Amino acid sequence: MTQDERGRPGGRAATTGAPGPERTRSAMRRIARSRRRRRSAVEALTAAACLAALIAYLGTDSGPESREGRVLPAGAPTAAGRPPGPGEPAGAGVASPGLRPRQRPPSPTPTPSTPTPPSASPQPVTPVLTVSRADVPPMVDLSTVGARDWVHWGLSGPGSLVRKRGGSGEIRDQGGRGAREGFDANPEYVGWRDGTPTTAVGSTATGVTTCGDGNGFALSVAGSGELRTVHVYAGLWMARSRLDVRLSGGGPARTLRLEDPHTSHTVQFVIRFRAPKGTRLLIDWTVEQTFGGCGNVGLQAAALR
Repeated sequence: MTQDERGRPGGRAATTGAPGPERTRSAMRRIARSRRRRRSAVEALTAAACLAALIAYLGTDSGPESREGRVLPAGAPTAAGRPPGPGEPAGAGVASPGLRPRQRPPSPTPTPSTPTPPSASPQPVTPVLTVSRADVPPMVDLSTVGARDWVHWGLSGPGSLVRKRGGSGEIRDQGGRGAREGFDANPEYVGWRDGTPTTAVGSTATGVTTCGDGNGFALSVAGSGELRTVHVYAGLWMARSRLDVRLSGGGPARTLRLEDPHTSHTVQFVIRFRAPKGTRLLIDWTVEQTFGGCGNVGLQAAALR
């Protein structure tokens, strides 16, 4: 190659030396296109990832638990661009795309109340009254026989009265005609462990009497509507006596007579009765006839179970 050829523009030296401006621009354009393709690919992958995340989020949030469990800050705008209104909970009005509003179960229909039937009227009490007599045991334990109530007369004189401590008080001494006298010669004995004012007595033969025709004792026992049994420990001396038993509210009545013209006689009257509350069993033990001297009737004790 001649010197002229090396120095001429466009000669071989020019083609084999440093690249020209045209070739440099072409290379830069290729690089730029390559970078754009890479950027587009990255953007496409990023968009796909975001779309997958959004789909996963919407799929999780579409359940009733997610919707009900999401709480928006107070005053945060809803999807429609307004804050919750007065009285609305935070997040009220939020609607996610493709989701139906939360369905509330219908309010249960109130069950009509059944009126309470009026209480059944108490059944009427049918009065019952029976009277029998029996011998008095040699020893009577009033605490056992009188599980509900008992009374003893004459322990310390004609006006002495001992009652069951904590008893029902259903036995009442209604008095009676004639003056009372105390005695301590009863052939049978009584005792108790729960008395007042005298707490306990092992055995006593005391009682009270009244003599003369028409004189005697009057007792009463409160009715409770239930069947009750009354034991009356009584006696007479040289007299004919009469026991009259009736219910204050009407109904059956009973009369028993006892007579001994020569000496004394004791008896246990057993009275079974049923009377409504507010009524009473009435007992009269009187001298019907005397046979000399001070013929009398006596009263020792009464017990209720």
